[in-house]
Amino acid sequence: MTTRIQRALLSVSDKQGVVAFAAALHERGVALLSTGGTARAISEAGIPVTQVSEYTGAPEIMDGRVKTLHPKIHGGILARRGIDDEVMAEQGITGIDLVCVNLYPFRQTLANPDASRQDIVENIDIGGPCMLRAAAKNHAFVTVVVDSDDYAAVLADIDAHNGAVSDDLRRRLAGKGFAHTAGYDAAIANWLGSEAQPFPDALSLQLHKAQDLRYGENPHQQAAFYRWPESATGCIASCHQLQGKDLSFNNIADTDAALETVKLFDEAPACVIVKHANPCGVALGKDLQQAYERAFATDSTSAFGGIIAFNRRLDAATARAIVDRQFAEVIVAPEVADEALQIFAEKKNLRVLSCGEFSDTGNAGEAKEIRSVAGGVLVQSFDRDITAREPEDAGETRATEQQRQDLLFAWRVAKQVKSNAIVYARDGQTLGIGAGQMSRIDSARIAVRKAQDAGLDIQGAVMASDAFFPFRDGIDAAAEAGIAAVIQPGGSMRDDEVIAAANEHGMAMLFTGMRHFKH
Repeated sequence: MTTRIQRALLSVSDKQGVVAFAAALHERGVALLSTGGTARAISEAGIPVTQVSEYTGAPEIMDGRVKTLHPKIHGGILARRGIDDEVMAEQGITGIDLVCVNLYPFRQTLANPDASRQDIVENIDIGGPCMLRAAAKNHAFVTVVVDSDDYAAVLADIDAHNGAVSDDLRRRLAGKGFAHTAGYDAAIANWLGSEAQPFPDALSLQLHKAQDLRYGENPHQQAAFYRWPESATGCIASCHQLQGKDLSFNNIADTDAALETVKLFDEAPACVIVKHANPCGVALGKDLQQAYERAFATDSTSAFGGIIAFNRRLDAATARAIVDRQFAEVIVAPEVADEALQIFAEKKNLRVLSCGEFSDTGNAGEAKEIRSVAGGVLVQSFDRDITAREPEDAGETRATEQQRQDLLFAWRVAKQVKSNAIVYARDGQTLGIGAGQMSRIDSARIAVRKAQDAGLDIQGAVMASDAFFPFRDGIDAAAEAGIAAVIQPGGSMRDDEVIAAANEHGMAMLFTGMRHFKH
């Protein structure tokens, strides 16, 4: 049944566009009901509006906690036209055909460090979700609007259907209404559940679809990309694509890995090149071009078709160096200069992204990392810390100041490399990376071979290991390759044996006290 829109209730926390929407409804002969600040904004614009308290005959009470919880409101929303007409007449209830509501800013209040617990509680909306759920349930007769982006579509639909809203649009908007209240309730439940324990007994999640993808990791898999409702800047979810083909599933995963790695370096211009979720080259430089050239030199073979991330505004000179040297899938930076974009335009399929200013706040209100497994998900806090303490010399040979700088550089890279991870580095440049092997000694050997293949000398360089060495063989292999200093978490049952090996080779060794497995 199609119902002509004759009466609308507008009560919004986010007032963007609501006055213009109210004016457009009024112009179409729709009577307006409203509450509080929304009513004031509409009235001050010279648009006729009736306060809900005047309509119901019941005043707002308890500092506004109770204002729309009334039979004339909920009966008007829930009434089935042609079925409930008699009871509506008996109770003096008039139908409400459109409900435009969005809810108190609970998430924003929760994210505000200055908000008290009482502030947070008072931003738990009660009347709003009740009206939204009622309208969405009764979408056969009622149009529910929660998003200001839908105002224009609703008005156009009203004009196209002689004052009514089409069944298809009402159904779609009803789904958005329930999604809105579900996400809102999830945020509240997670907050209350997390007050007593870090991981609540029930974890409710809601993500918003950013885009459908052509396929997943492989062409036979379907996929889409979803974002948290409020993502921090400087992450894959905040990226704006400036040119190139649509991002694929693997592009997004690899770009995330590249960004999260390059964000670890703020002391100098930095470049990270990622291939299949692993850094294959990381370097600092006096400028971005030098950083890129040094990162590329680590493993020019793997860099082919890779993802390139930068920690500074991407300039034309660096863009030219990339375009002239290699094929890349994605380039991402906090900002991209117009001159650089003109150069990248020579490669029309190259995906170029700007991600905005780096932020260390993570996902607002969603401080958990989630990974799916068959039948469930694994949930953990993000691995944000670098070390548990100031790294300490573990053996007889003390690391020089330059070695400490190189060791900490290599350690940050190793944090982002799939386990088992071994990284060789010197002077702010990776020389060889061994990733994802079943034994640590194999990763060490691969890192040596990578350096040799790239023609990079690792004599006197440093080594980082994402976890402790279970045996001394990794230290012996490093010494044979010419490594002068090692950084690792420590904590092995054979630490004494490993330290003794370092002492025998005159190798400095730092313990960080923190492991960084990445599976």
